[in-house]
Amino acid sequence: MSLTVMKVKTPRFRLGNINVESFVSDSAAPSFDTKFTTQIKIKNSANWGSYKFSAANVTFQYQGATLAVIDIAKGKAGWLSTIKRNAEVTLNSTAIDGSNFGSELSTGVLTLNSVGRLNGKVAIMFIMKKKKAANMNCTIAFDVTARALKSLHCK
Repeated sequence: MSLTVMKVKTPRFRLGNINVESFVSDSAAPSFDTKFTTQIKIKNSANWGSYKFSAANVTFQYQGATLAVIDIAKGKAGWLSTIKRNAEVTLNSTAIDGSNFGSELSTGVLTLNSVGRLNGKVAIMFIMKKKKAANMNCTIAFDVTARALKSLHCK
C-alpha cells in the first residue's frame, strides 16, 4: 500500500470548455478575428500530495505561427484536486502568412493548436518532493460557417 501512495504521477494540463464570443472571417482576403473564453485546467487528482508549479504560458498557434500567448501565474493544486483558471483569448490572422491558410478557411474549418508546459514539484505527504512537468497539446477546430467551436481534443 505504501508503494502505491508514494508513486508520483504527472498532473494533467488541459483546456476546458471554449465559449466563442465572436468569430469574423473573410475567405476572399483570407483573414479571421475571434474572441473566446476558456478554462485552463490543472488536474492533480492522481497524487496524494500537492503540486506547486511555477509561472508558465499557453501559446495558441496556426501551423507553427504564434497567434497569442496567455500567461499562467504560479500556483498550487492541492492533493486529489483540480484548479480551473478562466482565460479570455483574442486571436487574429495578422501573424499568418502562406497559401494554405486561404484554402483551409474556404473549406469551412479552421484548425489551431494550443501548447504549454508547467514545471513544478509534487510533495507527497510532506516527506518527499518529485519534479514533474505537465505538457498541454490541444487541437481546436472552429466551424467557420457556423462561427462556433467544432471540436476540442487534448493529448
